[in-house]
Amino acid sequence: MHENACYHCGLPVPPGVDLSVEIGGQRRAMCCFGCQAVAQAIVGNGLADYYRTRDAMPAVSSRSPREAVPAILDGLVLYDHADFQKSFVRDLGEHEREASLIIEGITCAACIWLNERHVAQQPGVIGIEINFGTHRARVRWDDRRIRLSQILTAIAAIGYRAHPYDAAKHEALARKERRTALWRLFVAGFGMMQVMMYAVPAYLAGEGEMSADIAALMRWASLVLTLPVVGYSAAPFFRGAWRDLRLRRAGMDVPVALGIGAAFAASVWATLTAAGEVYFDSVTMFVFFLLGGRYLEMTARQRAVGATEALARLRPAFAGRMAAYPQDRTVEAVVVADLQPGDVVLVRPGEAMPADGCVLDGLSSADESLQTGESAPQAKQAGAAVTGGSINIEGPLVVRVEQVGEATRLSAIIRLMERAAMEKPSIVVLADRIAGHFILALLGIAAAVALGWGLLDPAKALWVTVSVLVVSCPCALSLATPVALTVASGALARAGVLVTRGHAIETLARATHFVFDKTGTLTGGCMRVLAVLPQAALDEAACLALAAAVEQSS
Repeated sequence: MHENACYHCGLPVPPGVDLSVEIGGQRRAMCCFGCQAVAQAIVGNGLADYYRTRDAMPAVSSRSPREAVPAILDGLVLYDHADFQKSFVRDLGEHEREASLIIEGITCAACIWLNERHVAQQPGVIGIEINFGTHRARVRWDDRRIRLSQILTAIAAIGYRAHPYDAAKHEALARKERRTALWRLFVAGFGMMQVMMYAVPAYLAGEGEMSADIAALMRWASLVLTLPVVGYSAAPFFRGAWRDLRLRRAGMDVPVALGIGAAFAASVWATLTAAGEVYFDSVTMFVFFLLGGRYLEMTARQRAVGATEALARLRPAFAGRMAAYPQDRTVEAVVVADLQPGDVVLVRPGEAMPADGCVLDGLSSADESLQTGESAPQAKQAGAAVTGGSINIEGPLVVRVEQVGEATRLSAIIRLMERAAMEKPSIVVLADRIAGHFILALLGIAAAVALGWGLLDPAKALWVTVSVLVVSCPCALSLATPVALTVASGALARAGVLVTRGHAIETLARATHFVFDKTGTLTGGCMRVLAVLPQAALDEAACLALAAAVEQSS
């Protein structure tokens, strides 16, 4: 960090500004009162280790912290209104509440640690879990001791911003992640192809067929093309390795970064000294293929998360409310979030039920297969219960709303799926633990290989060592296990099977017998015509015409 940069956010300290906070026994410069207040809050709560373990600066908006923080805090009291909370807060008990939030500004694992520790220290907070991949947090608190606005104020005080979880914002973050990954992959792929174009002539040329000037030119061209691949495309590997080393742990980015860095450094040295071999093509190819694998892993993970989002989208955005039913059947369009228990709504054929409730009038059937597993439509008449998200099939229904928002059955199913996604099955924990020990052993073996080949054949020592680091990297062990479970959960959800505990798929692999409570759950529920068998004077075409006439209004 530059000596004239703010120790908290990294921005330049304006001339004449003399603000500082004592962190780790040293006075650290701050660029404004906002950063000073945030740093004092972090240090005052005993969380100064955040500055030692972070590997990226906190994200800042275009407004300075001095301007932004008070503006944020002034509006947080709005989050305490019951009407505002009904879409993202649910009651767990008499006074216990749980909110689903998105936290902005998270850039590394240290940010997760800081937020979890800081919020957990607030009086009245029962628990908090933050998902690094989605930046989504679940916070539980005692409503008698602390209010939601105070929790959000505590988060803002350490330089972050929390707001209710919004699927649209989550999708925007996922798109940004995919776009960045694609750019890194594109740069690596383009560099790989161009470097290979210069490497092939050197491989094919016989002794004395290529002049020294041409060989040097191709090496320098390959170096220039490899620089953006190593500096931009491979940057996540180096950042991850540096973070792991600072936290004194062995991650799978460590051997990857060592392999890429060693091969690139040796190739640069060979280019500068015009002696030895260069392997720029190997470096760019390895970065490209590893980024390609991680991009496929990321898209598979996001598709699996999308299964939960698709379930959430079953709930319609608008509903037709009849405010004066039964005296007046006039229907007004309202936002589903504004519905209250006791409201009466009209659900037309083909529409989704806006909330859990009871049928007051009408005769129809509903498709509840995605929530119950029962493929056959369920008959609905006066007095029957309906669940939010199920589809009305045949006729209009007048429904009295009984449960809304987080209290609906659909919301409960979504919470079960989210719980399964956040749990770590024992096989994943075991894989992570084995990977850590494996990497330590790998680094020891690589050091022994380097020493041995250095004594036997120094010219081959570097490339043999790099091969050991690259080929033995436990990427499959650390990535394939959790990704396989995540993809399996998403595939099952799309097939109508909801995984509610993280260990279910792991246990399923050892199952020998399966018991189903009814045959309906084993069918697709989608009928199709197999054959037409006329039983009277009418032929097949006439029978089909009659059937079409009967079903023309369906």
